[in-house]
Amino acid sequence: MSKDELFVWVVDLLSEMFELEKSTLTLESNLYADLDIDSIDAVDLAVRLKQMTGLRLQPEVFKQIRTIGDVIEALTGLKPE
Repeated sequence: MSKDELFVWVVDLLSEMFELEKSTLTLESNLYADLDIDSIDAVDLAVRLKQMTGLRLQPEVFKQIRTIGDVIEALTGLKPE
């Protein structure tokens, strides 16, 4: 999947999970400051990403994620388990 396809997919997922307006989401959107996602929501997101992709983000990688672009970069480098 290309980064553009991943972006559309992640935006769709965030919109569905957190009732966010897709048109307001960009690569630079901060999950915490801009989208008001808390730590519990972030864990739910990580679980959902694994369920849907089969890709598991390592905890140390997930802790570094701040923006939608960071999510896409992290997913791009993963291989299925």
